[in-house]
Amino acid sequence: MRILCSFFRKITSINLALNFSTWQSSSLILYLSKKPILHNIEFRRRKRKLAELLQIHVPNNPHLFYKKVHGVIIVSGFQSELFLINVLLNTYSKLGCLYEARLVFDRMSDRNLITWSSMISMYTQHGQGKEALAVFEKFQVSSNENPNDFILSSVLRACTQLRDVKRAIQIRGFVIKAGFDEDVYVGTSLIDFYCKNGDIEEAKLVFDDLPVKTAVTWTTIIMGYSRSGKSEVSLQLFQQMRETDVVPDRYVFSSVLSACSVLNFLKGGKQIHAYVLRNGTETDISVINVLIDFYCKCCKIKIGRKLFDQMPVKNVVSWTTMIAGYMQNSFHQDAMKIFSEMTRLGWRPDGFTCTSILSSCGSLEALKQGIQVHSYIIKANLESDDFVKNGLIDMYAKCTSLEDARKAFDAMDEHNVISYNAMIEGYARQGRICEALDLFHMMRLRLFSPSLLTFVSLLGVSASLSTIELSKQIHGLAVKSGVALDLYTGSALIDVYCKCFCVDDARLIFNEMTERDIVVWNAMVSGYTQSGQSDDSLRLFLKLLTSRIRPDEITFVALVTAASDLASLFHGQQLHSQLIKTSLDLEPFVSIALVDMYAKCGSIEEARVLFDSINQRDVVCWNSMISRYAQHGHAKEALMLFDQMVVEGIEPTCVTFIGVLSACSHVGLVEIGLNHFQSMKSSFGIEPGMEHYACVVDLLGKAGKLHEAKEFIDQMPIEPAATVWRSLLSACRMVGNLELAKYAAEMAISVDPNDSGSYVLLSNILASKGMWTDVEKVRKKMNSNEVLKEPGHSWIEVNSKVTVFIAKDKTHNQAESIYWVLQKLTKQIIDVGDVPELTTLS
Repeated sequence: MRILCSFFRKITSINLALNFSTWQSSSLILYLSKKPILHNIEFRRRKRKLAELLQIHVPNNPHLFYKKVHGVIIVSGFQSELFLINVLLNTYSKLGCLYEARLVFDRMSDRNLITWSSMISMYTQHGQGKEALAVFEKFQVSSNENPNDFILSSVLRACTQLRDVKRAIQIRGFVIKAGFDEDVYVGTSLIDFYCKNGDIEEAKLVFDDLPVKTAVTWTTIIMGYSRSGKSEVSLQLFQQMRETDVVPDRYVFSSVLSACSVLNFLKGGKQIHAYVLRNGTETDISVINVLIDFYCKCCKIKIGRKLFDQMPVKNVVSWTTMIAGYMQNSFHQDAMKIFSEMTRLGWRPDGFTCTSILSSCGSLEALKQGIQVHSYIIKANLESDDFVKNGLIDMYAKCTSLEDARKAFDAMDEHNVISYNAMIEGYARQGRICEALDLFHMMRLRLFSPSLLTFVSLLGVSASLSTIELSKQIHGLAVKSGVALDLYTGSALIDVYCKCFCVDDARLIFNEMTERDIVVWNAMVSGYTQSGQSDDSLRLFLKLLTSRIRPDEITFVALVTAASDLASLFHGQQLHSQLIKTSLDLEPFVSIALVDMYAKCGSIEEARVLFDSINQRDVVCWNSMISRYAQHGHAKEALMLFDQMVVEGIEPTCVTFIGVLSACSHVGLVEIGLNHFQSMKSSFGIEPGMEHYACVVDLLGKAGKLHEAKEFIDQMPIEPAATVWRSLLSACRMVGNLELAKYAAEMAISVDPNDSGSYVLLSNILASKGMWTDVEKVRKKMNSNEVLKEPGHSWIEVNSKVTVFIAKDKTHNQAESIYWVLQKLTKQIIDVGDVPELTTLS
């Protein structure tokens, strides 16, 4: 039987270049169909010729040609010739003519193992596992022979397609009993089955038991380990393979390079690339495509592009891989360019190409180009592709065209978790929490299980709105849904709790996480900084340094900001040193944070030196320097810097003018300040906001022009906020205008009755005038409105340690000594004739 199988395989692999032209072959068919059979020699010769005709390559209309041959076989009376009919079955199988093959099979009066093997293999190769198993069941009932290795390997592939574990286990039992457990074809099929059903250990046991292994066997086990997330084992297996006589083929190289991509193992991938070059496999287009993919995934996009440009022949996969590589590395403009080149050269992008370019369109918010891609998708009839549908939703959502995104979502016949996630994320990104939650509710009603991304999107919008109750509900639902506390959910939960000022809850989640990447550490460090717990931020950084994870630019921005908030020059300088060592000091956001830190710590000259050293200064950088000059009272420098900014073509923002107006206010440059305020709208098209109006009131008030300041407030085109009235109130305190102060305080409290600042300012003014009865009235009003004043605090850095002092606090371990010194200083002040300022609520 094995001899027959071997003979059949040889026949099917005959060199098809028999130099028959289509005309010659057709003539031969006509000749054979008309000439009568004379004797056995002629009979065998005709049969051989028909077998050869069934195996030649026909470029034009092969279906018709082979059906003619089939007709000749019937006319010539060869329909009972088992060898010839088996060849016919094999030919129909290769053409994908499953219906014709089945008709031939059903009409056969006699069948052998090759016949059954051909039919089962045909169905398996065309993804029709159920039909393959049905034929196998018929074989078991109608045949007295035992299945051979080809039949068993085909049946196992069918079980793999159907994920029919029960049937596969039964087949394996038969394999062992029949002695096929060491057969390479059956063994390879078993390995493939176990790999694709997640039992990689069992697959390895089968692999180890095989005495002979082919390149396909090695490829199957290597790919299995790579898919199961154990890419390092894949590389070890490849190394073992190289020590054998088996020569790696393109499939092996593709599997191993995929493993290197997953591990980001650039050195290993380069070694395999060199091996490919030595073995001459670099001419294989599929291997080059995988190499391009490998380099792109290892962030070596230039090497990938060089390989792409050097390809003598490209296919759609080549173009798609390059476009996807640019997209994955955020080179979206390059992705758009190469996509345009692809279409210009006449290539037809497929669903994968369109999905990648739609992602780039979304990232660039290039709605016009996205619509053009959508038009192509409709023309190319790619709308039925689920990946394309989800790509369209994502693209429109990222381009803030949520109505079009929803239309694409609603147009889908069948939704899946990915489509829901894309739409929910689109709503979440625009802060449309109601629509996001409605869609999430619909998703649950339709019994779709929310995925990790669903909860991350909802937590993102919850964090942006700082809604703690909603955040806790989402967190609880994620736990109930069985979503593990992995890197993504962990970092999202830490972020949302920090933004809702529940830093302790965030730290609990951080501590529960068994695995942490730099994103998780950054979320916690930034959370401490944003919540004003800068000491904890710096302490956590020390723990980060003891781990194997390297801090990135985001880490240092949070830490430098923490040092700024503490006004700790010592910590700031240490962080600056580390940034220089790691070459992160040139990152734009880091440079801005350093400028801000030096300025806040009083080193305004150092801040300016650093500012001047930055090559590419954006508007945020200019704003930071101008604002710090203003805070230090360096109005001249702030205004000169503003003029330089405008000259260099940097468009000022509303933040810029807050700094400029503050600078003018600090030194009493009233006219210059008013001119800048007027120029906001007239010269730069910026509508003044509440803070700008407050700055102008402060500017006029500090110059003693209280009535002008009040008139300015009365003429405001928008309703004055409490901060505007407090600016006037503060100016009244300096000038000593009690009546206007009372009016300003009354207006500020009416706008924001829960703000303690207005009460304190008025109370201090009244106390300075000795009006203690009125002071008591202010205190009672404050109590009745349940307004609590946050205690004043200050801090000082001594011997590289920051110590915080809170008003009336005696918890410090040196409190007695501190208050004794304060009493001594107060007595000395009184002795020299100075009168301390009397305050009641500060």
